[in-house]
Amino acid sequence: GLLSRFQTSGPTIRTLSSSKPFSQNIPSCLWKLGRLNHVAIAVPDLEKARSLYKDVLGAQVSETVALPEHGVYTVFVELGNTKLELLHPLGEKSPIASFLQKNKTGGMHHICIEVDDIKAAMTELKKKKIRILSEEPKIGAHGKPVIFLHPKDCHGVLVELEQA
Repeated sequence: GLLSRFQTSGPTIRTLSSSKPFSQNIPSCLWKLGRLNHVAIAVPDLEKARSLYKDVLGAQVSETVALPEHGVYTVFVELGNTKLELLHPLGEKSPIASFLQKNKTGGMHHICIEVDDIKAAMTELKKKKIRILSEEPKIGAHGKPVIFLHPKDCHGVLVELEQA
């Protein structure tokens, strides 16, 4: 009967049938999103944070670099497949100073993703109503052009795009 039909039938394999490959559902862009370059963490005590990653966790850690045009001190922690960027305020108008006023113990500040064409990305993102926090790219910590996307347009995350 019915039970014997279930016992003798082979395993059921489900397949996804589609007349179009999955990649065709993604809109084509004039630019490409690349790898995660770094995750930036605002820290109230840069030397203490630097020591945690270098002395306690054994990571390769850069020297502290001042970036007055961005109002920050930076330290990069190498992780093999990406980096952490430790940020500390430089000057009274530092965006990190205001971040730390709201988050006394520090925390994740932004993520940075590489793009192959930052100008094309800016043009297309503006058309898609994504706010960019500057009219033109600025030179970032790696000496490459960067822009920041408004966190309210990126689900609460400040996103930095860096020219690869």
